[in-house]
Amino acid sequence: MRSLHHRSDRLRAIDALVDRRPPLPLWLAAVVAIATGPVLDAGFPDRGVWPLTFVGIALVLLSLMGRSVGGALLVGFLAGESFYLIHIEWATAYLGPVPWAALSTLEAIFFALGAVLITLAYRWIPRAFPGIGGRVWLTAAVVAALWTARETLVSTWPYGGFPWARMALSQSESPFAPLVAWVGFSGLSFLMVLLMALALQLAATAELPTVSRVGTAVLAVIAVLVVPAWPTATTGSMRVAAIQGNGPAGYFDAAAPGTVMQTQIDETLQVLDADVDVVVWPEGSADLDPQRVPQSAAALDALSRRMDAPFVVGAISQRGDRYYNSSLLWDAADGVRDVYDKKHPVPFGEYVPDRKFWEPFAPDLIGLIQREYTPGTKDNVFDIDGVLAGISICFDIADDQLTRDAVAGGARIVFAQTNNADFGQTDENQQQLAIARLRAIESARSVVNISTVGTSQIIGPDGATIDSIPAFRPGSMVSEVPLVDTVTPSMAFGHQLEVFIGGMGLASLVLAGFAARPRRVSNRPRT
Repeated sequence: MRSLHHRSDRLRAIDALVDRRPPLPLWLAAVVAIATGPVLDAGFPDRGVWPLTFVGIALVLLSLMGRSVGGALLVGFLAGESFYLIHIEWATAYLGPVPWAALSTLEAIFFALGAVLITLAYRWIPRAFPGIGGRVWLTAAVVAALWTARETLVSTWPYGGFPWARMALSQSESPFAPLVAWVGFSGLSFLMVLLMALALQLAATAELPTVSRVGTAVLAVIAVLVVPAWPTATTGSMRVAAIQGNGPAGYFDAAAPGTVMQTQIDETLQVLDADVDVVVWPEGSADLDPQRVPQSAAALDALSRRMDAPFVVGAISQRGDRYYNSSLLWDAADGVRDVYDKKHPVPFGEYVPDRKFWEPFAPDLIGLIQREYTPGTKDNVFDIDGVLAGISICFDIADDQLTRDAVAGGARIVFAQTNNADFGQTDENQQQLAIARLRAIESARSVVNISTVGTSQIIGPDGATIDSIPAFRPGSMVSEVPLVDTVTPSMAFGHQLEVFIGGMGLASLVLAGFAARPRRVSNRPRT
């Protein structure tokens, strides 16, 4: 009997420890959640103050500690809505405020559901595993895994997902950027949240000496930062000319057909005598499809013949009654040598999924999107005279699997063709460039990020800028670009790591929920 009483007293002590009152009352947690949005956004380009992303993560986690399910839903929704409304404000430049608000709200709902899981982890993990290791390390790891699982879900679902605001994307120019070659985007998000969750758990563990708590937190950061950059030994080079015509390429630009292509031609004429292996034009640059318009084909033939090099150009392809956002490998001898059709067209931008369902909600806006692009099925690798190049069209660059597919297909360089004209001088341009930079580091492949209007850059396999063209100015980049054959751990095992992180978080939460349940029952007052 005495041992049973002793065990009961110990369990009550553990519950008292893990069921402490929230560090922030609900009203203050709501205020902090709203304030978190601009803090998190400031960590991303264009401001790019990357340490603020860590501050924002810590503020979100602090507001979720000790919350009820309802409180977590409220706090999570406010934090998510505040963040997304600011972070993707550029969406208003394309179709106005309704799609922007709708997308932000949808993402905020997912953020809120993820917040509930994190709150439950804070409640259940320390109770199920009451030792220092469980309350500090395991709790932090599960919280980070659940955050990452939510990011992974919204990056792929619904309608292909929206992977734009993952925490890792704020770190393209930080000391943490090289980690993506080892652990990928999801792995970097996990490590970022892990460091902040660990710091908060250490701060709350009063029985540990202050020196131990501070020392552990510092050592954790150092352990992450001392991971060496993936070695990017080059196995050759390719001389690339990338052309930014700065034409009127926006969806609502009232330009005559062929105007965008003419601006590309005009700028290409400035480098006509350059000795290059390939010329790369942006997405939609051949606005008169050379597969169907003889004058367009003749112009490309003349340029290709004069420069003695193939062209990689963006065009809208039509096959039967289907339209595709395509990249064409073209030369004077053969015309179209290869075609890649964009595999990840943007929902509600390049096509309307479930149009009959959504159109009644915003008929005028949905009606603007008349041309429905069909997702491509072809591989995203071109053979350019013996050099395999991965092809990415605009939003493709944010899709993890497409980069892995290109590298698995033997790509030694990546051509990222895009058209940012619809978003003007907003942050979208710099945010996409940051994704391209991280893709270069993650894959250890040079990325030629070429836009109709900029900002265009050639990025080396280590993430360094080789050449660039300012935004909204015509220009060209002619550079010797490194080629790499090695496969990074992220390219080889990134998907498996992503599945492991998410599975570990969810499985640990479920197990902890069951393990903690008997303790709640055993501690009921006797009658």
